[in-house]
Amino acid sequence: MKVEQIYTGCLAQGAYFIESQGEAAVIDPLREVTPYLEKAEGKRAEIKYIFETHFHADFVSGHLTLSKATGAPIVYGPGAKPDFETIIAKDGQKFLLGDSTIIALHTPGHTLESTTYLLRDKDGKDTAIFSGDTLFIGDVGRPDLAQKAEDVTQEDLASLLYDSLRDKIMPLSDDVVVYPAHGAGSACGKNMMKETLDSLGNQKKMNYALRKDMTREEFIEEVTEGLDPPPQYFPLNVKMNKSGYDDIDSVLERGMNALTAGAFEILANETGAIVLDVRHQNDFVKGHIPQSIFIGLDGGFAPWVGALIGDVSQPLLIITPHGREEETITRLSRVGFDNTLGYLKGGFEAWKKANKEFDSIYGINAVELETLIKKQNVPVFDVRKESEYLPINIKGAHHTPLDFLYDHLNKFPENETFYIHCAGGYRSIIAASILKKRGIHNLVDVQGGFKAIKETEIELTKNIKSPYKK
Repeated sequence: MKVEQIYTGCLAQGAYFIESQGEAAVIDPLREVTPYLEKAEGKRAEIKYIFETHFHADFVSGHLTLSKATGAPIVYGPGAKPDFETIIAKDGQKFLLGDSTIIALHTPGHTLESTTYLLRDKDGKDTAIFSGDTLFIGDVGRPDLAQKAEDVTQEDLASLLYDSLRDKIMPLSDDVVVYPAHGAGSACGKNMMKETLDSLGNQKKMNYALRKDMTREEFIEEVTEGLDPPPQYFPLNVKMNKSGYDDIDSVLERGMNALTAGAFEILANETGAIVLDVRHQNDFVKGHIPQSIFIGLDGGFAPWVGALIGDVSQPLLIITPHGREEETITRLSRVGFDNTLGYLKGGFEAWKKANKEFDSIYGINAVELETLIKKQNVPVFDVRKESEYLPINIKGAHHTPLDFLYDHLNKFPENETFYIHCAGGYRSIIAASILKKRGIHNLVDVQGGFKAIKETEIELTKNIKSPYKK
């Protein structure tokens, strides 16, 4: 028996390939299924089952495509009601895989159908759990994502999660390995550790939610405290996972449409497509198509697209680094953005060669900002997350987190030059592109972000208490 974790950093997502005696199971597969098919072929194994821990909100699973390609049934836990044929497992139901066994443990709380899969070896020893969003490394799944779709409150779900952890997971042996669906950086939890797997025994020591003496009331309060609103694309991804979606091959065929600069411009005007530029931020600031939005591939690309564009049906036209067109379309599809209409053939250089108008973003370094601040009280806007801003920030800086930038648009001055920064320079350029698309051009980017700012003598404020938390 062998377990492989297939971790995708952009989504902070873990899928799993389990093989035993020529039979394989895949847990929580991503949209593009070729890696799983290739693994099965390389091991001369037949994919026998596709297990889903729950209806995912932050990415579109590859369960339907993989089932179509292999004939393997899709397995969900109790209470799941997808719009396609599946096995709805009973609590405790066993699935034989080679000389191993996978047992469905119904663990509601993150969602009502959430299920943890327990792996037993040929000797009947519990070896691992695939906990989905029920148990993370250092945290547990947030209990507020399913409440809009079900007649339950986040407190109801948190109470169910308390029981699931204590009745189903904590009684297991300390040497059982925990394989979660997500790691640090995912919006499905609050305080995940950087590790992507751990022993259950260590989690019983390290994870606040697994304290032995924790009361139900304490648990509910702690897991529901400080939850930011979920990204608006989450329910749209849930719907796709429940109801179905186009095969990735169809999405790629549609998106791999090479367009000249003229055709690109006409299609953008005719369709209302968002022009999405995924090059490096250093290239974007030097020149870009007016009103295009920057979200670079070499950052938290897919989650930021989901959080800031939101509507998965929104038409997109993309500008990519050379040779990364297919990668871009694939990564967009992972979060349900299937409506890519084409890409600019030849990239941004083709736009310039066609003598088309282009824009740029002016920036200064942290030392230059320090000089300005010493002369006058210039307005500074910090687009980092609250967890980054509260511990330390520029004294007097306005907090306008990128996650919720649209809620803060009225805070930016209309006629006065203002300065924006993030932690290192990626998110501030995303923010700048969105502001410019909204007609706000009187901005200056602080290059190098807060990392560079801390190296200057700019006055900082530390340990601000959150106005949103108890």
